[in-house]
Amino acid sequence: MPSSKHPSVDKSLPPALPSMWRALKRGYEAEPHLLVAAFGFCLLAATPDALLALWFKFLGDGIAGHRRGLVIGAALGLGLSAAATWFLRVTSDRTQRRFRDKVTIALESHVARLQASVATIEHHERPEYLDRLAVLRDQVFVLDHMYWSLFTLGGWMLRLGVTIALLVAIHPALALLAVFALPEVLTSTWRPGVERAAEERGASANRLARHLFNLATTAPPGKEVRVTRIGDRLIRERREAWERWYRPVARSRSTSAAWHALGWLIFSAAYVAAIVFVASVLRASAGDVLLVLAAGARLSFYVAATVGEIGFLRGIWLDGSRRLAWLEDYAASTLEHGDAPPPAQWNEGIRFEHVSFAYPGTERLVLEDVNLRLDPGTVVAIVGENGAGKTTLVKLLCSLYQPTNGRILIDGVDLTRLPPEVWRSRLSGAFQDFFKFEFRARHSIGIGDVRRLDELAPVAAAVERAGANDVVERLASGLETQLGPSWPEGVDISFGQWQKLALARGFMRDDPLLLVLDEPTAALDAETEHALFERYTTAAREPGAEGRITILVSHRFSTVRMADFIVVLDGAHMVESGTHEELMTHGGRYAELYRIQAQAYK
Repeated sequence: MPSSKHPSVDKSLPPALPSMWRALKRGYEAEPHLLVAAFGFCLLAATPDALLALWFKFLGDGIAGHRRGLVIGAALGLGLSAAATWFLRVTSDRTQRRFRDKVTIALESHVARLQASVATIEHHERPEYLDRLAVLRDQVFVLDHMYWSLFTLGGWMLRLGVTIALLVAIHPALALLAVFALPEVLTSTWRPGVERAAEERGASANRLARHLFNLATTAPPGKEVRVTRIGDRLIRERREAWERWYRPVARSRSTSAAWHALGWLIFSAAYVAAIVFVASVLRASAGDVLLVLAAGARLSFYVAATVGEIGFLRGIWLDGSRRLAWLEDYAASTLEHGDAPPPAQWNEGIRFEHVSFAYPGTERLVLEDVNLRLDPGTVVAIVGENGAGKTTLVKLLCSLYQPTNGRILIDGVDLTRLPPEVWRSRLSGAFQDFFKFEFRARHSIGIGDVRRLDELAPVAAAVERAGANDVVERLASGLETQLGPSWPEGVDISFGQWQKLALARGFMRDDPLLLVLDEPTAALDAETEHALFERYTTAAREPGAEGRITILVSHRFSTVRMADFIVVLDGAHMVESGTHEELMTHGGRYAELYRIQAQAYK
């Protein structure tokens, strides 16, 4: 059973109020002056609107008492209030929109920076993290609305407070209208959380539905979708996945809506009773009755708007800010505060001491009790069948994961003591599952060493090392060519050409301590791969390069035999190691695999 070096998944989100406060601080830090101005204008815009009921009272009293001056004053008040409300609302909206535009970029950048700062890639591979992040990614595009909602909530609360004060001035019992609104408030604040929980429970089905939709509608899988004629099946399965997500969500929404409607019925009954009470029991003046009619009707609207904003804040801001706070805490918890720098050059090399590893959330060991020494200046090949743990070993070396048991020593220092970002600055590599960076060709290659991204000479040298000159020569504008057919003047290139550019990207750094080549030429033919690695291994043994350790993962034994040292993995164990000649003489697993592949080429 693997032990637990991996942090356990925290199923709970951080507390609500501290999370909301942290999200609010993010907006204030981004645009402090605009935030204050937007909130102030929102409150100003609410004031004349809240006083409309008072002007109606004066108008009613003036008409009933035949007081022309009061009627004219009330009419002017109504007109000025309407004009002021319009002017201040327009000013408020424009100020808020400017604030939202600026804070949107700040929030999205913050979320992207948090995910990129996580030292490992665990959050990209664990389903429970993916579900939580999928909801957060949907929410981050509307998190800017939470400030608009907060400002608007302040305005509605001001209107609500003024309206209740006007009603209390008629009779204190009328304040009970606000009490009868509580059931509606409670259901409004309860609904979003219940519905969001149902959405998150089905998040994996929703992700599957989106994935199937992308398969059916985007270009990369288009050829195989048509040749295999699975379009109808994708559409059907997409619908089924969506239904698995939507059915419980719809039930949750229907149930919460029923309770919400009941809350509204309670308030409506109280409103009718208040009108009857003022007109029949108190025998109030016409102006007072008109005030209650106007204020009571607006109270209903204000309560609806207030609880609506509360619901939005709970459903988006409260929920989204808690997820944002969780991501902040998770990113902080994974930061490695290493106290040792990587070596300037190799002395002892790399040692694996009883290293075992199981992917987080599973119990199956992918590597088990691996003991291995990699000497400076060697080209090391790692071979084994699919699933033997080759790529996992590479991930551990790149600090993308930590061993479940055991340790990896870098010149005698535990790898966990080296800050991942600093350690990775001394690494270079190319991988089979590379990403297609659709930039200009020189930038797609140059990001392999960001410090020299805009320098043409290092890029050209990397292209030469990778044997990618033929790819660059076929591009219309050479290294200045935009890659990717979806961009203006962009070009489409084959998978093999993409792989050569990815290999060049891995060769951008001149003096890495460790170079990792994880099946980086799988799309190339065997002859091209052999020639490429023959040239590279020759260069790796030249003076000046003797301090580098190179790790090569490949299934082609014609390439593997050029390595100085070969490691054989089988069923999560390291079963053999040595030179090609030693392993062939031994007659073990390596010799068996070599002969099988050699026979296939005859």
